[in-house]
Amino acid sequence: MDKHWLHQQSALTYDRLLPSIQQAIYTLSDKQQRVFLDRLRSRLPAILELLIQLYGQQYDFFYHLEQILLTAARYYVERPNDLKRLDAERLKNPNWFHSEQMVGGVCYVDLFAGDLAGIRSKIPYFKELGLTYLHLMPLFRCPEKNNDGGYAVSSFREVDPKLGTMAELAELAHEFRKHGISLVLDFVFNHTSDEHEWALKALTGDPYYQNYYLMFPDRTLPDLYERNLREIFPEQAPGSYTYRPEIEKWVWTTFNTFQWDLNYRNPVVFREMLGEMMFLANQGVEILRLDAVAFTWKEMGTTCENLPQAHMLIQAFYALMQIAAPAMEFKSEAIVHPDDVAKYFGTGDFVGQECRISYHPLLMVLLWDALATRKVNMLNYALAKRFAIPAGCAWVNYVRVHDDIGWGFADEDAAQLGMNGYDHRRFLNAFYMGQFEGSFARGLPFNYNPRTGDCRISGMAASLCGIETALDENDEVSLDLAIRRLLLIHSVIISIGGIPLIYLNDEIGMINDYSYENDPFKALDNRWVHRPKADWKQREKRHVAGTLEERIYSRFLQMIQLRKSLPSLGGGKMKLVYTDNPHVMGYLRGVDTAQRVLVLANFSEHPQTLTSNLLAANSVSRNVVDLISGEVPSSDITLAPYQFMWIAKRN
Repeated sequence: MDKHWLHQQSALTYDRLLPSIQQAIYTLSDKQQRVFLDRLRSRLPAILELLIQLYGQQYDFFYHLEQILLTAARYYVERPNDLKRLDAERLKNPNWFHSEQMVGGVCYVDLFAGDLAGIRSKIPYFKELGLTYLHLMPLFRCPEKNNDGGYAVSSFREVDPKLGTMAELAELAHEFRKHGISLVLDFVFNHTSDEHEWALKALTGDPYYQNYYLMFPDRTLPDLYERNLREIFPEQAPGSYTYRPEIEKWVWTTFNTFQWDLNYRNPVVFREMLGEMMFLANQGVEILRLDAVAFTWKEMGTTCENLPQAHMLIQAFYALMQIAAPAMEFKSEAIVHPDDVAKYFGTGDFVGQECRISYHPLLMVLLWDALATRKVNMLNYALAKRFAIPAGCAWVNYVRVHDDIGWGFADEDAAQLGMNGYDHRRFLNAFYMGQFEGSFARGLPFNYNPRTGDCRISGMAASLCGIETALDENDEVSLDLAIRRLLLIHSVIISIGGIPLIYLNDEIGMINDYSYENDPFKALDNRWVHRPKADWKQREKRHVAGTLEERIYSRFLQMIQLRKSLPSLGGGKMKLVYTDNPHVMGYLRGVDTAQRVLVLANFSEHPQTLTSNLLAANSVSRNVVDLISGEVPSSDITLAPYQFMWIAKRN
């Protein structure tokens, strides 16, 4: 789009809409009005460019544009003054989340602490662990039975009554900020529950609300679309459409039959969802995890994933958020091909103007791959190609979350290393289901697809690392190795660059919870095996020397405290170090500083010796110490089974 023309149109549009915008913000002080109008003038060219591409064919485009901008104005007027001050602080320090102080945790409100009041009571624990970022899993009102773990949202403006109220959530966010903790919530971007107000009105036959969703009178178009679509839940919800006899229509349901895909071709849907986001921003939510971002735009003849318009939608939302609530950041959840994941940071003119934070599923997958194979070749190869991201952006690094593990490495990477991707996934599935000779893991197959042979893996990190097997067999040697594995992969996410995210309960080594099998509403979804209820009596054992919980928790604390003491571990720059040992991963942090940290990680159960010039070659050879063990490394470094080192100059 011609930039000169765009800026001309932006100036004309600004002048045209200024009276209605001023009317919307007239109650604000002169200073706050100027702030809003300055941000609007600055962001309007980008907003116009994106919305013209998405909705410019609408005969009433400028009406919708005006309503979208008025939505931003209304929520800016309603935004509490303390959050406006936070906006100003974050604009002065836009890379606040790059700090070495950033350490994340994620949990379910009910399972971890009962309700929002319970979460508030756990703030001392979060501070003890060192968390500065807490992601509370879906907590909005949803159907009591079919809710996909909370991802079938019935209202973005109501907390599930069992957990508390929206007022309590806002109070919790305020209390978190006082303690230096940023509140992170999910925003289900692609769909709503079929019990959402919009869906219920659509079920009455109201065509206005039926246009909020993708509905078809017969199978003609669904069959054409479905030729190119993949099944997400082939066992629970095969296909991508659900017939609703009440209205005699087929509804697009990418995930479950009760999750209706939104129709983003309708600009009213865009405006409505913008309002939902801004409402949450005004409650004090600092980061929104945008769920299922890849699926939001549909085009015939495509897979309907990762389309350019899906990116434009997020970029437009981001530009509007930068006007009304710039302290809010977006985090993408895009479990797609590794090359597509990084595109959600933004490309072209919109680099760093989409989601500035993103999950790093490739690192997660390849950490588990390295544990299974005892080799780091694919991990090194993929990170060399894909770890670097645009300035101002950050990975969220994790080893487990609430979801299954899908083996999302690139087949072309596997081929370059002499492996067949399909066969290697079958090996990983067998290994983590405990069906491969020598496996230490206890995982479950999730959504096996007999047509493709594909499945994913469920299981707590401790069980996948071998702790459950070792406990069952009462084998102390195996237990020690299993604990080392769990600590090893967490040492990588804490030190490699970006925001480490700990799936709470992993820090004390909780194993699989099979009680879900007794709940008829969970029994068909074995992901509940790794969504256990927190056992606070077990957690108290973290203070008892020699217990499993203490052996793991104390090392978590050590790594987190070390991270926070090392500014070189902030930000995202990382240089791979090739150790000439197929079992040992190496990388350098603080490359451009005097405070370099060389991280080494042995993914084998056998000792590994490295070449004598490794330290000198990476400028960390004089007066250095392994910060983890406190020992001075010799010139010929030998790492014990699953040992990791953080080598840096002595203070």
